[in-house]
Amino acid sequence: MKEAMFYEKLDAGRVRCGLCRFYCLIEPGKRGHCLVRENREGVLYSLVYGRAVAENIDPIEKKPLFHLLPGSRCYSVATVGCNFRCLHCQNFSISQPEPARVENSGSFVAPETIVERAIEAGCNSIAYTYTEPTIFFEYAYETAKLAHAAGLKNVFVTNGYITSDALVTIAPYLDAANIDLKGFSPEFYRKVVGASLDQVLDCIREYHRLGIWLELTTLIIPHRNDSEAELRGIAEFIAKELGPQTPWHVSQFYPTFQLTDEPRTPVSTLRTARRFGQEAGLRYVYEGNVPGEGGENTVCPACGGLLIRRYGYLIEKNLLDRGKCPGCGTPVDGIWK
Repeated sequence: MKEAMFYEKLDAGRVRCGLCRFYCLIEPGKRGHCLVRENREGVLYSLVYGRAVAENIDPIEKKPLFHLLPGSRCYSVATVGCNFRCLHCQNFSISQPEPARVENSGSFVAPETIVERAIEAGCNSIAYTYTEPTIFFEYAYETAKLAHAAGLKNVFVTNGYITSDALVTIAPYLDAANIDLKGFSPEFYRKVVGASLDQVLDCIREYHRLGIWLELTTLIIPHRNDSEAELRGIAEFIAKELGPQTPWHVSQFYPTFQLTDEPRTPVSTLRTARRFGQEAGLRYVYEGNVPGEGGENTVCPACGGLLIRRYGYLIEKNLLDRGKCPGCGTPVDGIWK
């Protein structure tokens, strides 16, 4: 165990957690909404510090991050736990574990070891992913500081519910994030995710304000978040509040976990969402989970020339010239070195 960051001691042994936007009030002997932070005699502890339940070497495109060192590898790490309750979570076995499994989950891997393994594997970045990195903040924070000092990039793949205080603390070491903007209606967030849309939007704005490179992902679920109003709303939010340089990934849903009553997303729906993004002025809109359909390629926002051709997570051709279009010389938004 490790004493948690970002909490306030209250009367009668209670504590108020200030790590995520649920701001859990936790009684002695109880845990927060994430199930991995426990109040023991008025002290809040992280039960998952250093307890890696997943370690993998991934292409950076898997996160998905298409504008951060394309073709590079990232070292992915996770602990158990999450502060959301998404009905369609594909990693539910580790994101929503039985409470009794939490404290002895995974195996201990020190932050120094994570960085060493990333470098040995030839990775250019470390991704805190698979579950929600906010809930293992102390582990991610100490690893990120070491990785930054070693010249590695740090990436959050996140639901966008971290508090401003916690985000400001890790921001100097956090290079990029892919945030799931899961829908654009309060009802969808309440029923399918178990969270607040307004809080997610405020958090996304905070990431942007701090200068962290952002890419957003929306998993489009038939009959749940695929209305024209929602998809146009997301596109316009990104364009107006984050800027047209922000990539938007619109991805195909497939039935999983507790949401098996809906079909896979039609490719035509992804095409429509992509068109909405382009009409809103977004320069880079990508179709996810449908390799070979052509919607994964990066093209120059000025001349339309092909810059990067992808098939799934594989880059088949990269024509970028030091971050610029080789045809017209237009700078392409992203982190290229």
